[in-house]
Amino acid sequence: MPVSVPPLTLRQMRYLVALEETAHFREAAESCGISQPSLSVQIKTLEEALGLTLVERGRGPVRLTLAGREVSARSRDILDATQGILDLSVTLKSGLGGTIRLGTSATLGPYLMPHVVGDLHKSHPDLRLYIREAAPRELLRELNDGVHDLILTQLPVSGAALTTSRLFREPLSVALPADHPLTEKAMLDGPDLTDQTILSLSPSYTLHDQISALCVETGATLSRDYEGTSLDALRQMVAMGMGATFLPALYVKSEIEGRAQDVIVRPFRGRRFSRSIGLVWRSTTGASAAYGRLAQLIRETAGRFPDLVIEG
Repeated sequence: MPVSVPPLTLRQMRYLVALEETAHFREAAESCGISQPSLSVQIKTLEEALGLTLVERGRGPVRLTLAGREVSARSRDILDATQGILDLSVTLKSGLGGTIRLGTSATLGPYLMPHVVGDLHKSHPDLRLYIREAAPRELLRELNDGVHDLILTQLPVSGAALTTSRLFREPLSVALPADHPLTEKAMLDGPDLTDQTILSLSPSYTLHDQISALCVETGATLSRDYEGTSLDALRQMVAMGMGATFLPALYVKSEIEGRAQDVIVRPFRGRRFSRSIGLVWRSTTGASAAYGRLAQLIRETAGRFPDLVIEG
C-alpha cells in the first residue's frame, strides 16, 4: 500500500530549522517573527504529522532528537531549493536565467558563440546555454520539434509560427588559392568570377543557395562534384587549387587572418555581398521577452567586430 504523505508545510520546516539554530524557543520565535506559543504549536503539529519526537523538552537549551536533526537537515535542503525557485522566477521575469537550449549553424557558432558566452557569463551568471550545432535546415526542423528553444542561423527561414529577430549582416569574401591571378586585385566584383569554378557547402546549408544564385548571375561555375562539409573543408580544397569559394567574415577573422596564408581572401563588391544572421524561436513560447533580450546582447557582442553590420 502507498504511504500517505503527511501535511507538512514549509513554515513548519522553517520553524524547526530556526529552533535548531537558536536552541531556544523564544529566540527561534523572534527570528521567525511569531510568538513563542505559535512556534511551539507548529513544532508539535509537525511532530504529530510525522509521528516522531523531534525536540527534547526539558530544562536548559533546546536540543533536537536524532530524528529532529535528520528532519531539520532535509528541511534545509527543501527550503534552499524553494528559495532557488523563487530567485529563478524573479530572474526569468526580469531578464535571463535558467537553461536555454540553443541550436546554431556550424558555419557560425564556433566563431561567434565563444565571444557571446564570455559576455553572458559576466552579465548573466544565472544563465546557462546548452549549445548544439547542426545544418540550418536540420536546425529549423528541430526547432519546430521542440529540440531547441531557439536557433542562431542564416536568414531567411520560413514558418508562420516562428518569430525572427535580425542580428547582423556578415560580409562574404572570396577565398582564392595563393597562386591565383585574381589575388593581384585588391577587390573583386561580378565580372571577375566569370568562368571561375566556385566551391560551396552542400545544399543542406542556406549559404549554398546564396552562392548558387551568385554563380548564375556572374557566369561562374558552381562545382557539383566537390561540396564541402565544413568551412575548413572548403578552405583546404581552395588551397589545393580546386577552385575559389566564399567565406564569412567571422570565419576569416578566426581561422585565416594572422595565420599561414594557404589561401588569399579578397573582399567582394566592396563587402556588400553578405548573409543575414538572426535568432529564431517559436511564437508560442512564453519567453519571447527574454529571447528578445538575448538577441540584443548578441548584437552588442557582434558590435565589437567592425566587419559586421548590426541590424534590428
